[in-house]
Amino acid sequence: MTLSKQAGLAIGGDLPVNRLGFGAMRLRGRTAGERAESIRIARRAVELGVDFVDTADAYDLGGNEELLAEALHPYPPGLVIATKGGQCHPGDDWIPLGRPEYLRQQAELSLRRLRIPQIELYQLHRVDPAVPLADQIGALTRLREEGKIRHIGLSEVTVEQLAEAESITPIASVQNLYNLEQRRSEPVLEYCERRGIAFIPWLPIKPSTSANGTTAQVAARLGATPAQVALAWLLRRSPVVLPIPGTSSRRHLEENLAALTLSLSDQDYAELDSGAGKHD
Repeated sequence: MTLSKQAGLAIGGDLPVNRLGFGAMRLRGRTAGERAESIRIARRAVELGVDFVDTADAYDLGGNEELLAEALHPYPPGLVIATKGGQCHPGDDWIPLGRPEYLRQQAELSLRRLRIPQIELYQLHRVDPAVPLADQIGALTRLREEGKIRHIGLSEVTVEQLAEAESITPIASVQNLYNLEQRRSEPVLEYCERRGIAFIPWLPIKPSTSANGTTAQVAARLGATPAQVALAWLLRRSPVVLPIPGTSSRRHLEENLAALTLSLSDQDYAELDSGAGKHD
């Protein structure tokens, strides 16, 4: 099975990608064995047709970007490596850092680690409440004007923040928490759909999905896994949705990508929509 762009979308209007991407956060390289397997998983994803890979400078303190470059560089034509800046991860804490000088520094470091002349999609990892949003978006706009990034995206934003950012510059993507059970970002998704903005749900498969309940019942009826059903629901939910399931297992990678070929009936979709719960 390989993915096809026939059912894809165009990020920012000019970056065509398949509807299922890959979230690289769970790839690890802390031991030789972990690194070797992570490299195999990244390469297998691309072999199967994945052409959108999501990472961030905060994942393993930049090590995740370096791992992807080791696995995939020189990148095949059409492969989009999206990364994020504006949040640091010392220890167990996630701390927004949106000062313009910091965003510039991190974008420059990401370019170096990924071994690319331009980041095709650079996303503000979190809005820093201590810095005016206009200053954070302004820093990314200047990086784009300099050719260091191609498109600007946001992560974990409200409709109001998204609208404010759009009043300053075009926004190509939004990456918010969203899955069958956690739908607080429904208004943001609806805004993205109206505006043609790619909506990239992180944690698209909630851990509890595989346990029991409506999702498991539909999966059993279709001869699929609960994870595949959860992804199929997202794909049907809106044409701008681009799930990025991550995994540290090649078997799960292949199972997840097979969700693109899973067809939900109207009954299946309605049952999942009402049965899995619209709020966490």
